[in-house]
This record gives sequence, structure tokens and C-alpha cells, in this order.
Amino acid sequence: MARPPGPPLLILLLLILLLLLLAAGRPCGPAGLARDTVLGRPGANITLTCWDEGAANITVSWQVEERGAAAAGGRSRRLAEGNALLLQRLRYEDSGRYSCYVGGRRLRSLRLLVEEPPETPRVSCYRRSHDKDVLCEWPLRAKPSPGTRAMLWVKRRFAAENATEQRCRYFSKVRKFVCRVKVPPGVEDTKPLVVSTCVNNGAGGSAGEDRIITLSSVLKPDPPLNVTVEALEKAPQRLRVNWSYPSSWDPRFYWLRFQVRYRPEPAQTFTEVDQVTRTWLDIRDAWRGTRHVVQVRAQEEFGHGAWSEWSQEAVGTPWTDPRDVTSEMGPFSSEFPMEDGTYWITLPPELFRENAAADAGGAVVEASARSVASPYAFLVAGGSLLLGIALFVGIVVRYRQSWRRAGRQGAKPEGEGQHVLVPLGPPSPPLSETPLLSPAAPPAPGALHVTNLDYFFSGQ
Repeated sequence: MARPPGPPLLILLLLILLLLLLAAGRPCGPAGLARDTVLGRPGANITLTCWDEGAANITVSWQVEERGAAAAGGRSRRLAEGNALLLQRLRYEDSGRYSCYVGGRRLRSLRLLVEEPPETPRVSCYRRSHDKDVLCEWPLRAKPSPGTRAMLWVKRRFAAENATEQRCRYFSKVRKFVCRVKVPPGVEDTKPLVVSTCVNNGAGGSAGEDRIITLSSVLKPDPPLNVTVEALEKAPQRLRVNWSYPSSWDPRFYWLRFQVRYRPEPAQTFTEVDQVTRTWLDIRDAWRGTRHVVQVRAQEEFGHGAWSEWSQEAVGTPWTDPRDVTSEMGPFSSEFPMEDGTYWITLPPELFRENAAADAGGAVVEASARSVASPYAFLVAGGSLLLGIALFVGIVVRYRQSWRRAGRQGAKPEGEGQHVLVPLGPPSPPLSETPLLSPAAPPAPGALHVTNLDYFFSGQ
């Protein structure tokens, strides 16, 4: 049988329970409403009654003192008469104090509050640098009711201490609640903090989920500033990118590391370069004559926290040799690959007989070849090929006719292949009587003369 827990164990369990209760979020409910307050939702209908029982022949008149009218001088507006006042399609502007009168004497006064329950906050926190306060914010889908309040509490986790309360402010331009968190003194960057939020108004209250953060994990610098892209002289494939630290980060005490991404236009895929510790970078694989888009972002040097947002886009084009302007494709011609494997070629507008001043960029056509060759080279190659084919066909036709004539003569006569005895001729004359140059003999039939072109096209 197990023994019951001793006093030390009970005390430990009670301490753990107390810490859990302290770590839990604060209660978040609707703001307290007075007994004479009537709550209405935007877009709904509501009926205000002057008195429950009364004579039917008494004339009841209504007046409304709109919200803020008391501070402006107590101006009021008369409404319809009757014991019951019907208000349709309520708006925030309908909020105010409604009073009913009989013969100039006020019988009843009701305060109408037109509000809707607030949205549940989804908080995200960040810190722009080590020496800045923590900012927590959450966006809203719609504008909150005029009486909506937002609060934030922060405390050290598992610490028996009161939470620090902060009032949050609504910014209408970005539709966000923003809270500036005062970090408790003596808190280390790695110690966890509990952040709780509550938003309430007269229609209800909503508490956000508690966030556990550390000062180092919420670091998020601002984007780098003054990003520029410059061409390097006599370097057609290089670009120099320069930028500066954001104004909220002091580089004398803490450094940043950077990430650079760039792409040639009109490609959509970026090339990224990581672990950049300087405020400049040389791009060595830029495309010749093509404009490039460059962006930079930053993070704490040891990788704590998150990356900043990307900086604004900066553009630049590599250096171009002036001698290349007179190339065959014109000063505006270039080619670049697309994602589907094909290549796009930019042709000068003169090829399309357009005004160069009106369309300096030229027209864009698609090609499937990687390189563009000169049309004169194609003409020379094609002419040489046709000439070679013509010579080959002429030789084949000429010899084919010779072969046909040999086939018509038939077989050789009998005894043609035997050796025949011939008488010995007279002795040859001496060498001195032989002429040095003999007269030219007529060409033998069937011989090939390359210099005579009519030979190949004759029918003999």
C-alpha cells in the first residue's frame, strides 16, 4: 500500500499550483454598464419605451443627446412622438442619451450604446534592436467600436510578482492595436516572459492567447536602407550592390548579417547570397546588357530572432562596351532564357519599320535557339551545300550512262581473252631521231575532264 505524500511534497504541489495560477492570463470581460444603459448591435433594430403603463391620450416626445454633445454644449435633437421609439439599422453614430418628455417634463432617460463584441487578438511581438522596447501588435478585420479598450500585461514566467500593465493604442491607417512593452529591469535576453492581452467594450470582452517570448527571440531589425546597384567599368557581368544599416540599429555595439537576392528582368526566380557581413556585395554572374532587380534583408549577427522584411527594390544594368553597340543585332538586341526552356530575343525597332524614338525598347519575339547567327553565314553555307550537291549529281549521272553503254555491248567475243602472237616490228629508231615534244593526242573516250563543265550536262 502506497504511503500518503509527506508535508514537503504537499508544500511543493501547492507552490506549483500557485505558480500556475499566477502564470494564467488575467480575466477579461465586458466593461461594466450602468443600469440605464441599453446595448444595441450595428445594423439591428431596437425599441425604446418611455413608460410601461400610461394614459393613451398623453403625448410623449423624444429628444436625443448624441455622444459627445454634452461636451460640445449640450445640443440635442428632437425625434418622433409616441410612447415607443423605434430605431432601425443602428449605427455607431446613434449612440447617445435618449429622453422622453410629457408636457415639458422629463419622464425617463436611457443611454443607448451601439457596439459589437471585439475581435479576439492574435498577438505578435518584435524588437527592432537590443536597446529598444518590445512592440506587440495584432491586426483587425474591421474598425473597432468607439468604446473599445485594449490592455496588455507582461511578467516573468513562474515568478510570484504582479504583471506590468500597458495600454494599447489603435492606429486606423494600418488597422492595428500596438502595445509598447516596458521590459522589467534585470531580465536576461534568454529568460521567458508571459504576455497577456485583453480587448473589451460594452458589448463584451475577448482575451488573446498568452505568448511566451524571450528578448532575443523577438529581435527583428528594420530593412536595410539606401540600397543602390552600380555597374563596374570594363566588367560586363558584374554589379556592385551597396546599402546601409537601418536607423534603428546602432552598429557600434551590435552587428547585423545580410542576405542579398537578385534576378534579371523579366525572370521571376531570385538568386540568393547568404552570410554577407559587409554592407556591399559584388555580383559576378550578372547577364550582359540586362537590367537586374536587387533586394537586401538583415538579421542579428548570431542568428537570434527573425529576418527583417526585404528592402525596397533597386535596379541596375552591367557595364556595356561601346564597341558592342554596333553589333549585327542592333544596339537594343539581347536574349535571355525563360522558365520553359525557350529564349526571348529583343530585336531593334528598325527591323519592324517603326520609329526608333517612339519604341526604344524594340519588339519581343520568341525563339527556340540559344544563339543568334548572322544571316550571311546561312547564305554562304547554303550556297556551298547546293553547289556540292549539284557536282555530285552530275558525276553520278555521267558514269551511270557509261555503265549502261558497257552493258549493251554484251559479252566479249570468243578468244578475246587469249594471247595472240604478233610479229616483231622493226627496231625502234635511235633516241636522237625521236622528237622531244610529240603532238597532242585527242582525248580518249570515257576520260573525265573536270575543267569542262558542259561535259557533265551533255547527253553523251
